Amino acid sequence: MRNLLSLAFALLVTATFAQRPQGQRPQPINITGTVIDQETGQPLEYATLVLQSVRRPDQITGGITDSTGKFDVETIPGQYNVRVEYLGYKTYELSEQVYRASTDLGRINLTIDAEQLESVEVVGERTTVELRLDKKVYNVGSDLTVSGGSVTDVLDNVPSVSVDVEGNISLRGNESVRILINGKPSALSGLNPETLQQLPAEAIEKVEVITNPSARYDAEGTAGILNIVLRQSKTAGLNGSLNLFAGQPDNFGGALSLNLRREKFNIFTNTTYRYRDAPGNALFEQENFNPDGTTASFQDEIRNYERERKGFNTNIGFEYFFDDSSSLTNSFVYRKSSGNSTTDIDFFNFDALRNPTIQRNRFTNEDEEGEDIQYSVNFVKRFDKDGHELTMDYQYSSGSDFEDSIIEELILGDNIVLPTEQTINDESQERQLLQMDYILPFGENNQSQFEMGYRGTFNNFNTDFDFGVLENSILNIDPNFTNELNYKEYVNAAYVQLGTKYKKFNILGGLRMEASDIGIELVNTNEVADKDYVDWFPSLFLGYEFSEMEQLTISYSRRLRRPRSRFINPFPSRSSNTNLFQGNPDLDPTYTNAFDFGYLKRWDKLTFNTSIYYNHSTGVFQFIQQETGDFVEIENPDDPANPVLVPVQRRTPINLATDDRYGFEFTTSYVPKRNWRLTWNLNLFQQQLRGDYT
Repeated sequence: MRNLLSLAFALLVTATFAQRPQGQRPQPINITGTVIDQETGQPLEYATLVLQSVRRPDQITGGITDSTGKFDVETIPGQYNVRVEYLGYKTYELSEQVYRASTDLGRINLTIDAEQLESVEVVGERTTVELRLDKKVYNVGSDLTVSGGSVTDVLDNVPSVSVDVEGNISLRGNESVRILINGKPSALSGLNPETLQQLPAEAIEKVEVITNPSARYDAEGTAGILNIVLRQSKTAGLNGSLNLFAGQPDNFGGALSLNLRREKFNIFTNTTYRYRDAPGNALFEQENFNPDGTTASFQDEIRNYERERKGFNTNIGFEYFFDDSSSLTNSFVYRKSSGNSTTDIDFFNFDALRNPTIQRNRFTNEDEEGEDIQYSVNFVKRFDKDGHELTMDYQYSSGSDFEDSIIEELILGDNIVLPTEQTINDESQERQLLQMDYILPFGENNQSQFEMGYRGTFNNFNTDFDFGVLENSILNIDPNFTNELNYKEYVNAAYVQLGTKYKKFNILGGLRMEASDIGIELVNTNEVADKDYVDWFPSLFLGYEFSEMEQLTISYSRRLRRPRSRFINPFPSRSSNTNLFQGNPDLDPTYTNAFDFGYLKRWDKLTFNTSIYYNHSTGVFQFIQQETGDFVEIENPDDPANPVLVPVQRRTPINLATDDRYGFEFTTSYVPKRNWRLTWNLNLFQQQLRGDYT
């Protein structure tokens, strides 16, 4: 059997039925139903329904299924031959069916056609976009622009998303974005943003961009959520794939995927190794102002990076089908990585007239090792009514990240070498997740849906930080900047939401409650701080479908961003000998009200997608900088008896600002011919931060 890339397609030919002699057209009816994989019970998205008139065989209409496997086709009363098709499956047929009123065909089970799979020609998939009521879905397909790449390469190709040289991901220019894999937090995303680079692009089926998440999702992340959905094989028997890749700068590795499916079970594994060398550079220019608005000073910063990363991860799972309606899946993930990074930074300080004051160079050499494990169990129970289901999940994960950095600093011009510093940061994390979701469709043709659920996340985080000065290759620990921190974040959440469809209108409303228990413990000093709070997060989505090719959405949701351990750790840490960072245990979350207006229009070869959005945030984290009253003595080569005294600065986060962010997003995709795609994306936004501190 050839290796396959499944391609869902539909050929829709519409025709106009002849008018009755009286000039009156029959009232239209709707043919509905749901297409399901008979073995797995999973809905089949993009399956094709074809209605062919028996009296006039040249008159054909039809449609395709949505993400839940449902179709809804409008036609006129008559006698039809019905076909339901999906590539790689046997065609389902009904002959000479008479439909005089709207009819629900119910659940249509399709079985895999092994003979068709043997003979089908392999063709390329292309990325497509779907606008749903609460998210945008980008189907990755076999996108050659990311072939051999990683998840971050895929995300960099997704409109609204950008990835910087350090692997940090932002959505619409905002880095407060929540990353999920298959709808849940995962060890594959790790403690470090660069961990995602170990996951190959070929493993991804689609990326869901959720700028205004509904009540179903965690409220964390003021920018929204990126849900990365991984591919799962639905082909019977033993199948797999091997991908080898190489690129420049040095980037090579391989990915092995194997799957064994039988009537009662499915065994799968995905294993990846990647080596990546990622050099880069950056320029930062800063202008500081006096209270009267005049320029006080300038600072330029030039950075050059060298990053070397090696990563291995494997995912092994076993899925058991009790019957057509229920299944249990167990999976295990293991990840290990190591790397080295060097950062060379030149700082140039100027007064208001651009005369140079202080010029410094800092060189950092960092070695890093990380390791994660994760165990997950998932139970799904589907009831007789299509879409009526109960899912339960448990997940346990633990991870560690070890960083050892050596910092050398030089005052340029005077050629003064500062003492060499070393930092050792040893982090570990344990996370448990409990989740239950219940979905109940109801009403005519199941066009309404009630949903409720619970999610509990219990996260314990430990940081052991050592700082000192290197003398003759011996580290002299400085107890004033060495500490161990225990951080806990327990969040219990429950939600309800209700959605319905009326003619061309869709509405979805929900409410989420999250009870947060946040605490820190400084092991060295026995200091303890706790914060408990309960928040409510409403969401509302309105949609209008002009046609299958044209949609309009309006949405609102409330979000938050919790301060993490470093931001609330009151123990000072050094970024250099004259700069300290000290957390604020009284820091509260940032809250955001988000509004979005979206429009999608498709033509034969052209897709037009635009959004206008507005986010209003309160209690935004901002850093204040103060002199501590301490000074660092630096040797003065012109007058050794009188060293230069440089004040020590301290940066601390506070809930200072109100943030208003307005934006316009525009994406156009044009496919002139098969295997060609032209995409243009534009995101314009304005951010206004307001805050006063005295």
